[in-house]
Amino acid sequence: MLISYCVVNTNGRDLLMRCLDAIDRAHPAGVDREVLVLDNASDDGSAEAVRARGGDVELIALLRRTGKAENDSTLLRRARGEYVLLLNEDAELQPGAPAALLAALEANPRAGAAAAQLLSPAGKPQPTAWRRPGIGTAVAGALFVHRRYTVQWGGEVGWAQSSAMLVRRAAAEQVGYLDPRFFVYSDETDFCKRLGDAGWRILLVPEARAIHYEQLSSDFASAERRIVEFHRNRHRYMLKHHSRATAWVVRVLTAWTYLWRAAAALVLPGYDPRRYLLHARQALQPWRGEGVREAAERYNRSRAAASGTAKAVP
Repeated sequence: MLISYCVVNTNGRDLLMRCLDAIDRAHPAGVDREVLVLDNASDDGSAEAVRARGGDVELIALLRRTGKAENDSTLLRRARGEYVLLLNEDAELQPGAPAALLAALEANPRAGAAAAQLLSPAGKPQPTAWRRPGIGTAVAGALFVHRRYTVQWGGEVGWAQSSAMLVRRAAAEQVGYLDPRFFVYSDETDFCKRLGDAGWRILLVPEARAIHYEQLSSDFASAERRIVEFHRNRHRYMLKHHSRATAWVVRVLTAWTYLWRAAAALVLPGYDPRRYLLHARQALQPWRGEGVREAAERYNRSRAAASGTAKAVP
């Protein structure tokens, strides 16, 4: 049996090295492995660090930045293992995690994917799996009971984060891998929905754990791009799998939820009402603004221009 560890990295050199070290520590004995790293056109020396590290890592160094769904699909197509463990560079597998995920898929032949329980850096379990988005989950959010009725903590789930997810490669191939139209956010939601529609189960395995460092910038401009991208792709998901009327209802309910949070943030210390107001605006009008996709496109243009300039210098 061969398990393929597939890591996507974007400017996370130090976290990437920790991720690779954790794979070495956590890999179960007696199981063959391969390790693939897709470096998403980083400019922090990540690719050079992988090369210097040596070992059995296969590096795919992109020259232009692409989306998470496309990157995961590239790795799934390249992987040779029956099982593919998708990892973000900011996920650190804990000992026993790969073995527990592998055992879950081996015991459930109709399970297409099994996700590890994500932990905060302090070791606290984080929400990792949810019911699939729809009017019901939007109502739960509007009534502020989403943690009770939407978050799922084990067993068969609607969808789970792909930061540390073991995928049955045959199942991924059957549904056509991840949809590259989802640049980032809702890509794994759509993937899990399509797996479910094809008869595959999605599992969350609490015994399998991974620390999730979730490297999010505190810069408001960067947060704005992520918020724009989040709501854009949530709306894309709704239109893909639900009616326009359902998508509209979900947008209104979601905006209502964030407006109440913005009001509360005006009096609660440590919360920024601007972020909640931006969430509300984007929920109502998800086609507005520039997101992560546009930032990547600008980066690619500037990198191409710099490369052309460098080539022109005698």
